[in-house]
Amino acid sequence: MKVSLEAHRIPKCCICKKTGASIGCVAPRCKRSYHFPCGLQRECIFQFTGNFASFCWNHRPVQIITSNNYRDSLPCTICLEFIEPIPTYSILRSPCCKNAWFHRDCLQVQAINAGVFFFRCTICNNSDIFQEEMLRMGIHIPEKDASWELEENAYQELLQHYEHCDVRRCRCKEGRDYNVPDSKWEIKRCQCCGSRGTHLACSSLQSWEQNWECLECRGILYNSGDFQKAKKHTLPNTNVGITDCLLEESSPKLPRQSPGAQRKDLLRQGSKFRRDISTLIIELGFQIKKKTKRLFINKANIWNSALDGFRNQNFNPSYTIEIAYVNENDHFGKEQPGSKQEFLSLLMQQLENSPLFEGSLSKNLSLNSQALKENLYYEAGKMLAISLVHGGPSPGFFSKTLFNCLVYGPESTQPILDDVSDFDVAQIIIRINTAATMTDLNSLINEYYNYLELIGCLRLITSLSDKYMLAKDILVYHVIKRVQAPFESFKQGLKTLGVLEKIQTYPEAFCNIFCHKPENLSTKILSDLFTVHTLSDVQALGFWNSYLQAVEDGKSTVTMEDILIFATGCSSIPPAGFKPTPSIECLHMDFPVGNKCNNCLALPITSTYKEFQENMDFAIKNTLRLEKEENSHFIGH
Repeated sequence: MKVSLEAHRIPKCCICKKTGASIGCVAPRCKRSYHFPCGLQRECIFQFTGNFASFCWNHRPVQIITSNNYRDSLPCTICLEFIEPIPTYSILRSPCCKNAWFHRDCLQVQAINAGVFFFRCTICNNSDIFQEEMLRMGIHIPEKDASWELEENAYQELLQHYEHCDVRRCRCKEGRDYNVPDSKWEIKRCQCCGSRGTHLACSSLQSWEQNWECLECRGILYNSGDFQKAKKHTLPNTNVGITDCLLEESSPKLPRQSPGAQRKDLLRQGSKFRRDISTLIIELGFQIKKKTKRLFINKANIWNSALDGFRNQNFNPSYTIEIAYVNENDHFGKEQPGSKQEFLSLLMQQLENSPLFEGSLSKNLSLNSQALKENLYYEAGKMLAISLVHGGPSPGFFSKTLFNCLVYGPESTQPILDDVSDFDVAQIIIRINTAATMTDLNSLINEYYNYLELIGCLRLITSLSDKYMLAKDILVYHVIKRVQAPFESFKQGLKTLGVLEKIQTYPEAFCNIFCHKPENLSTKILSDLFTVHTLSDVQALGFWNSYLQAVEDGKSTVTMEDILIFATGCSSIPPAGFKPTPSIECLHMDFPVGNKCNNCLALPITSTYKEFQENMDFAIKNTLRLEKEENSHFIGH
């Protein structure tokens, strides 16, 4: 027995015109019905309280503002992006604070994260009036605890005291982490920040009660004019120089800014709300714990060594990584301490040249069935995430298409012809795009019929302009749809340590290091990069500056990158900088020595500049050549 649709009276959605609209506007005499997604798209309001009322776009509740005295844009107090202070569907005002404005989306995200117990006005902390108004305006406030309260051991780090001596010359033979209360080896923390420390003896402090500021805080106090007020003690006359006491290692903290500077910086950023890439990576680095994990790396087989280490069941990406180089031909099993940043730099070179990617300079993911079977795309994403968080180099080889797929999704990304590395496929696209007549176009379709049928791009051609849609379909298939499985696997690996989420939140900042190679090194960059921490030979330092200029001018057989590799193991400066900071010292020897574990370059002391340059060129060029020869048999992996 057939029954018509009208007999069932299935309501139609007034927006998409399809049946199944189960929600209607509660306003009297309003007969609009719609689907929930359609209502959201049309800016209807759904109240998640009381009778769960729904209002169409004509009858939805609005915020009444008696007068608008705001001439300029105001920042959303959640995301700080500037908005026009006019109440609309997308812009809401706090009922308790007249100067507090929000994006609806920002409020909804905060409500979901905070839950009913912690969702409140960001300015005055009022919850009752604020929640009542937000519920009226259609903000869903779930009855749950805040997301940050549900994390296990989320605040465990707050219970740990900082116990590490950061003075450049620690005099404790037991090490920087040695701490014995009520002795000269007790660690005193900075009275301002509490995140730097010193042994009492290392800073010539007579007792624990004496005040001590770290170098960074002392500089802030000095610049603020309060240095004399904050300085409540003087160092006694001892053999320990004041320079030795205050020269700490590079700080793990974020750069401090005064409130005034922060406000000016925010105004400069404007509505784009940009973040510095080094700051973002340093923030990701806060996840790294003090517990260490040693990786045994064979330099001749970097890829497989790293793969074995990362796949080890005891490996945790949030542990501090230590590198030990081993040689499989060494039957005595000797280990050599290695540089973590050098290892990560070599690993990124292996990743860039691996068969997991295709293309020349700007690369996309390839389709490698064996790699997919061995889950190597996931491991590649994981390696990239670990490298970034642990201070590795910029990748710099992603195409804009691959990066946009990661940030905005494949469905919102349009590839270009340069993304096609397969010459034959590129020729097919070019020939279809340049077909001059319908006869030519149909001839091409017949010629490539089997290929088009195989990739699902056969379409009905009714006019010559259809050739552009056909070429676009082929392009999207080859660059995006064909590698969908590798892409999803790679994306899952990139979620390690929250890297993908950070990239999607700040795409502009990360685009520069993913899609562009670092800037070329110059004399000024290297001069500023290397610091001199000890008293050095003045003539040797003069020779060093002249040598850098000669290298930049092409009057040497080495390059700026060679010098950096020789000293640090990296060919470019990592986005988060080097740790420890690269330094220079002068020693009475004939040739320079690079200590990659400490990023230290020891310069030779010579009588003439000519001898200095010849010795520098010889040592750097031959050292790098020997290292390259040792690893050359595996570079093609």
